Amino acid sequence: ADSDAELAGDMRDLVRRRIAAGEKPATIRAWLIQRYGTWISYKPTSEPAAWPLWLAPLALLLIGAWLLRRRIRVRKGR
Repeated sequence: ADSDAELAGDMRDLVRRRIAAGEKPATIRAWLIQRYGTWISYKPTSEPAAWPLWLAPLALLLIGAWLLRRRIRVRKGR
């Protein structure tokens, strides 16, 4: 999933230059994560700051199911 954003293009160029200079991909990745943070990685982290991102969709799904069930019960009661 390539991005057309200018920042993404700049990062791809930077990675290509560093690989051409002989730097290992793992070293480049570690540098990018250190400089830009874990969001730069496609692999989501499980650190506490990211928990709401994982839990929010589940919470919304549960709330939606509860509301739907409640609405069905109200209609059956009429």
